[in-house]
This record gives sequence, C-alpha cells and structure tokens, in this order.
Amino acid sequence: MAPPTVVVSDVVPGRRVCEPVIFTVEGDLGGDLWLARTDAGDEVTCQRLASRSTPGRTAFAAVVTFEKRVDLTLTGPAGEPRGGQRYGIREGRTREPDAFVRLDTGYFDLEMCTGTAGGTGSSKWGLRHFGAVAEGVDLLPSGDNAIGGFYGPFFTPENGLINPPEHTTVDVEVVERGPVMHHYRMHGTVPDGLLDELKGKRFAIDWIFTYGTPYFTRVYHVDDFQTVVNGRSITNKITVGDEFEGGKGELLFDRFAAYGGTRYRAGDPYAEELVTMVAETMAAPRRGAAPKFEEFRRLLTGDMRSAHWDLYWRLFCAWEGALDDEEIRERLARVRAAAHVRADLPDRVWTLAGEPVEVSAVPDETIFPGPASKTAEFHTGTGRAMVWWTSAPSGAFQIVQRRQSGWVNWGTNGENECPELPVGVEIKTAYGMFRDTWADVADQLATPPQVTRDAR
Repeated sequence: MAPPTVVVSDVVPGRRVCEPVIFTVEGDLGGDLWLARTDAGDEVTCQRLASRSTPGRTAFAAVVTFEKRVDLTLTGPAGEPRGGQRYGIREGRTREPDAFVRLDTGYFDLEMCTGTAGGTGSSKWGLRHFGAVAEGVDLLPSGDNAIGGFYGPFFTPENGLINPPEHTTVDVEVVERGPVMHHYRMHGTVPDGLLDELKGKRFAIDWIFTYGTPYFTRVYHVDDFQTVVNGRSITNKITVGDEFEGGKGELLFDRFAAYGGTRYRAGDPYAEELVTMVAETMAAPRRGAAPKFEEFRRLLTGDMRSAHWDLYWRLFCAWEGALDDEEIRERLARVRAAAHVRADLPDRVWTLAGEPVEVSAVPDETIFPGPASKTAEFHTGTGRAMVWWTSAPSGAFQIVQRRQSGWVNWGTNGENECPELPVGVEIKTAYGMFRDTWADVADQLATPPQVTRDAR
C-alpha cells in the first residue's frame, strides 16, 4: 500500500508561514511523532493527536510554510533527534507564582496563569506575559493584566460587577502537548453575583499554540444563560477582553481599524457616570462602614481622576463586600439609567472612518465600534500589530488606548458593558510587524488552507 498523502491547498494569495495543518489517515498508528515529506523533498514533523484520533483513524498536526499548495506524504515514525537537536515548542522557567506553563513556541514567548482569585489585576488567569520571540518585548510586563479573560454578562452593573478572571481560579487540562502543538483547556466556575439566572455558571476555554505560527487560537464555552444587560436580552453572548500595557505615557498600539472601515462612537458615558457615583458614595454619611469600604475610602482620597480604574468598579462589586447588595443595586441602577440615556443622545454621533482611528485622541480615550469579524490594533511607529479574526462577528467592541496609564484594551462588548460575542466562536489572534499588511493577515486567519486526501 502506498504511503498516505494529503494535499494542502490555499485559495488566499500570499505565503503561509508555519501554518498549522491537521489531517487524518486510515489505520491505528502508534508513536507520538511521525515524519512526512513534502513534494519539494522537505522533511516535516507530524505530531499524533490522541484527542482527535478514533478507532481505525489517526489524526496528526504539522506546520508547513508554503504558497498555494504543498503535498505531504507520511513516511514513518520519527527517530531520535539528530545530534541532540530538539525540534518544536519548548517549556521554560515561569515568572508568576500561579503560572501553569511558560512556552517558547518558536514565535511567541508566553506565560499562562491559573489565577489566584485575589480580586486584583495581578490575580487574573489567562496569558499574563506575551510577546514575539524575535522582538523581545513583553506586551504585559507587570503581570497585572492579561490576554484572554472574559467578563460579560457577569461583569455588568446588573450582576454586581463580578469579574471572572480576578474572582476565580481555573484548572488547566492538557489536551495535547508535543513539539508541534500544545492544546490546553481551562475549566472554572464564575462566582455568584446579584442575578439568579447567572449563578453557578461553569466555563471552559480551549487554547491552541503551534510551533512557529504567528497566531494562536481559542474558543470559549459557557453554560447556557439568558439575562438582560443594558435593557437588551442577552442569550449566550460574552465579553472577551485582551489587555496590553506600555507603561505610563507609552502605548503599545496607537490605532484601531476594522476591516472595510470603522463605524464607531467616541467616549464612555458609563465610565464617567461610575466615577461620579464613586464620589457621591464616598461623600455620603455612613455609620458602621464595612472594613473594605474604609479601605477604598483611603485609596480614593485625593485626585480621584488619577486613581486606578479598578478602584471605581471594585467599590460596587458584590464580590468585594464594600457595600451591601441592596445599595449596590440601587446605585448601579442609577449609573446604568443615566449612562443609557447619555449613550444615545444626539451628540453621540456615529463616525464612519475609512482610516485607522487614533483612539487616544477622542474623549475618554475610548471608542465603541460596530459589528466586525476582522479587527486590528497597531502602532504607527514600530509597525507592531495585533490582529483578531472571529468566526462570527462580534456585535460591538470597546477599544481603549489610554496614554496616561499606557493601558490598551480590545473587548467584545458595547456600551454599558453589554456583551456581544456569541459563545463558541473561534478566535484567531495574530501578532507581528503587520501594520501595513494586517488586512491580508486577517484574510488568511479567516480562510485556512484546505486539506484533502490525494486520490492517486
């Protein structure tokens, strides 16, 4: 019998670099690693995928660099590395106390953390360090922010601002771990907030990294839910948030763009109303205040505008216990009502931008773009860019590029923390010097190569 051959073909123009390819062949093939040969004679390492193999069929993952088409012929099990050379993804020394793994994927240097449920930025689960190996710049140097958290519908005024990345921990299941692919699955339960319909909800997040690939993939799964946020019925939609930090006065990304043009409204009335309510709450007479309230009072004394943003929402967080649930409901209902009105006033005009948006130049250094499936944030000077593709569009986004603190955010929510990304959507996130080519990168993310069996 001739060795199995698969054909990898690409309809998108351009060269694919370390593109992950998953294929299945007949038979129960043992061994963790096999070798394949391309039609050009190059040797390719293939990792057997136990999670995707079934009786009588064996699945493999490989990464290939090609343009238009490449043929892969499976030749046999891989032997020991020649000359002691190691191929593939490597694990390194971790930095954070709650780190699960530090990876050098051959393209990315990243650290995945399980969180500590401490209620602060440094206690988040997700990717708390991330960068490109060649660039040598950590996009999350402090460990106080993270890529990959999800927030709405739990982190909403209606639910008492429960923050899953900060308020719970995750267990990490190793689905696949080899030189070609690492596949991890996070498992967690969201702490209960004010809304009964959101209590006891579990979630799982699949993360896939492949060797040398300039992007990674993730999918979020959450128990079914239906609730109301910002006056709208929300069924199985979430807010995914990716954060970046350049340090005070510095932005890692200073522009935002959506494929085909950006439709957005500038400013964040909700944040402004929340700040106002913090001041009112601090000034109100109060007997027998909770210790947590007194702690926040000390931290919020002085110039409130310069205080860390977390202090504003944490004061009204049901998990923190600074205020009782009834006061949280009453005060956040007023914030929500005022912000809801202000969001749709005639002076909140929609802007249709054909060019990338300089977010730090608009009010509140925040914009709320409309629906899109291909988006990017990039830096005009360095050329670095983060590119996102979602397999179904998010109905809205919140983009923040705050120069004063250096904090940048990409979130799949609309005004007043309303979640807009359907659960179960695949997210591919690329990073590199893609300022001028990000739309081409997004096209490649959206249309993976086709893999077929050679019928010859």
